[in-house]
Amino acid sequence: MKYKVHHLEFNMERDQDKLELFLNNLKGEIISIIPNNKKTTLAQIYGVTSKIDFLLIIEKTAL
Repeated sequence: MKYKVHHLEFNMERDQDKLELFLNNLKGEIISIIPNNKKTTLAQIYGVTSKIDFLLIIEKTAL
């Protein structure tokens, strides 16, 4: 088994179509999608709000 990790810049408010297009164009099986929560404000640090700035997408590829 081989895996490939993709890094996708992402904005939750406007990039849903970008994510859908990216996922539909993958050839392998999607194993996991891991969001990176960027904590920049005091409210985000205490967990009231969060901002996802990129996604890591793990794909299992054929040999």
